[in-house]
Amino acid sequence: MDHSLITTTFTLDGYRVVKNLGVVKGIVVRSRSVFGTIGAGLQTIFGGNITLFTELCEKTRQDAFELMVQHGQVIGANALIGVRYDATEVMSGVTEVLCYGTAVVVERN
Repeated sequence: MDHSLITTTFTLDGYRVVKNLGVVKGIVVRSRSVFGTIGAGLQTIFGGNITLFTELCEKTRQDAFELMVQHGQVIGANALIGVRYDATEVMSGVTEVLCYGTAVVVERN
């Protein structure tokens, strides 16, 4: 799927939606490792960006995004609109990241 046809908006300039295929999603549940938690704890002593957690969060979001895209491709979408992220702490140190949107088939105007 062309990533330029994945958007947080509900329209794509130059395209029209010809078929709505429904909601697609990608879910990743991830925990912090003991070593990552210790390393991040050390980073908090010095302040600033806690890069270990930033990298973990970015990787988790990217994995959820890719799962959502795969879901869209499986059901025949060539575009995804209204894409959003949500995160929920399932238990201490374990977080679910959900990426979801609407799978559509679009054609150029």
